[in-house]
Amino acid sequence: MPDFTQDRRLRILSTSDLAGIDISLEDVLATVEGAYRTLADGLSDNPRKLTVKPGDGHSVSYAMLGRDGTREVVAVKTSYKHGLDKGREEQHYYTTLSLYDDVTGLPVALLDCSRVGSLRTPAVSALLARELAVPDARTALVIGTGTQGRLALPFLVTALPGLERLMVSGTHPDGLAAVEREIRDRFPRRDVEIVSDLRAAAGEADVIVATAGGHTPAAVEAEWLKEGALSVLVGHGLAPSTLHRADRVIATSEAQMNLTGTDMADAQGKLPAVDCEFPAVLAGSAAGRVSSNERIFAYNSGLVVTDIALGHRFAQLALDAGLGTEVALWQ
Repeated sequence: MPDFTQDRRLRILSTSDLAGIDISLEDVLATVEGAYRTLADGLSDNPRKLTVKPGDGHSVSYAMLGRDGTREVVAVKTSYKHGLDKGREEQHYYTTLSLYDDVTGLPVALLDCSRVGSLRTPAVSALLARELAVPDARTALVIGTGTQGRLALPFLVTALPGLERLMVSGTHPDGLAAVEREIRDRFPRRDVEIVSDLRAAAGEADVIVATAGGHTPAAVEAEWLKEGALSVLVGHGLAPSTLHRADRVIATSEAQMNLTGTDMADAQGKLPAVDCEFPAVLAGSAAGRVSSNERIFAYNSGLVVTDIALGHRFAQLALDAGLGTEVALWQ
């Protein structure tokens, strides 16, 4: 275990530093789940994110402050995406996480948060599926093949090993190939079915995870869903009807859903109230699925406490390996 208390130099962990760290999907799931349970116990703080977006919508910026009560770490995450009015190849995205030890008052690390986010979000979707899908769930559909879509199926299989049929819907050949490669590398005996008829696939899926970008033509409607289906919204790919006609609505955070889920509002600009928040479901203080035939809509918005927990885990592994560059920023 590295000693974070030596001095006030800041350890910078770059994209390449973090890329070489080996961490299992099980480790990620356990770390993220622990962050939710700590939040549910009232030991962590996760205020609503701040958002800045210009009138023409070409960019969006977020700032998130939080505290992990188990690790006793305070952190600030920033996220900036430019080119939302352009194709994926023309967009720019930068995200950072600053970690501070709340016992010693000293900095832990400043790291690129892109890999943390790429793992944290599909891990949350998998935990949602584990807790909210029908007990005999066998079929999963992922919509989108970007960063989140590529890891969604491996995490789902890790959390729900009983899944038998894995489907993906996407429009980018390279992305589809990457989804297949991720499954093949991690689960060599598993196959991925590329679907062209989204309506038919959605009607057969027990779990749907929508991760597509804002320009996607995909929009699964409520009437396409089978009885007992779980729909998880991460990005785009679900029509508002899946939310408004759901038998049960669960969000990682209702405040975050009301902030970032406005594209799912009804004609009057309203979002329905959630039945409960996911940290309470994990903690056992609120019911997730009540019956096997209800259609559940789950909103997966990022909570900074999960970034803090996983970012701190990466910082530990990186410092153990001697990675990163020390900067005397405050000296």
